[in-house]
Amino acid sequence: MKIITGLKLVGRLEIKSHEKIKEFLNEEHVGRIASIDENGFPQIIPMNFAFLNDVIYMHSYPRGEKIENILKNNKVGFEVDRELEFLPSYFSHPTDASQADTLYISVVIKGTAFLVEDDSEKTLALNGLMKKYQPEGHYEPIKENDLVLDEVAVIKVVPQSIKGKYKIGQQLRPESRKILAKKILDRNSRTAKETIKIMGFEITENGLEMIDEKTW
Repeated sequence: MKIITGLKLVGRLEIKSHEKIKEFLNEEHVGRIASIDENGFPQIIPMNFAFLNDVIYMHSYPRGEKIENILKNNKVGFEVDRELEFLPSYFSHPTDASQADTLYISVVIKGTAFLVEDDSEKTLALNGLMKKYQPEGHYEPIKENDLVLDEVAVIKVVPQSIKGKYKIGQQLRPESRKILAKKILDRNSRTAKETIKIMGFEITENGLEMIDEKTW
């Protein structure tokens, strides 16, 4: 019975909406690429990235360990996560530390990595990165004949699988979810108001009201 319950919980935590995964990847600024080094160990590096046309693009120096790893073995992992709220143990039990938990969103990609050689695709990727990280503009878009294309490497990760997970209280009954949101609001962390919004609640004159059940 515990195994069945666990499987049901895992299913509830899965992000089933590709659009929601895309939205999350477009919002987050740091992802982590994992490649395998010459000794068989995983190397994990935080990177800026853009998710364009359902692939991950990153820019890099033309030389380095991750480039060498990819040239030898282009099977990689890529992960992005956001911690929404730490839930202290006393939310659930007055003394049992094991009851501490975290609300989060994460996306894990398994895929193959390539160094982009085509100038038009490089241009697309680099302009996509600029648009994401500097949306206010104030720069000249990169053109296909710009010298910068020869000075940077662009890594492309083509996903073989994309899996998203989120935990925002969707596994709880509506009343229990509201109680949790109230505790988060009362604790008043720097992320509390944004977290309860993501959970689907709105602060009103009458207290917390659920405006969206937020099932992804």
